[in-house]
Amino acid sequence: MPVSVFLALLLGLLPLPGVIQPFRPYWLALVVAYWVIEEPERAGLGFAFAMGVLADLAFGGLLGEQALRLTVLAFILHRFRAQLRFFPLTQQALAIGGLLLNDRVVSAATHLALAEPQLPWSFWWAPLLGMVLWAPIFLVLDTLRLGRRT
Repeated sequence: MPVSVFLALLLGLLPLPGVIQPFRPYWLALVVAYWVIEEPERAGLGFAFAMGVLADLAFGGLLGEQALRLTVLAFILHRFRAQLRFFPLTQQALAIGGLLLNDRVVSAATHLALAEPQLPWSFWWAPLLGMVLWAPIFLVLDTLRLGRRT
């Protein structure tokens, strides 16, 4: 778990050209979503909040914004975990895409409430890419998690 979170933070810090920057998936949200679904006793709301504070410190920006975003994501995932676990990967990807879109809404609402500048509209494409990447990320993390147990 710590290695996957560390890699997600590194991928979030990786500099990208300005043209590709709006399409950067929220790597940390994808990793936190996986752990909340697969290991709810180890990765709950406190885990999501701690990872969000860590991301806030690593990425800069509004302190607590990512903690709020990840906590909301983890709360919704925890609430519907029993159903999501048994969805096929394609349906899981659609659900994760909806959660990532909700994450953008929470971010926009936070920026609006604090009179901070909003992200450009092009940044709303990132949840779509996160939805596409869910299946490979899920499979890689699941293989590593289950391979470690045997």
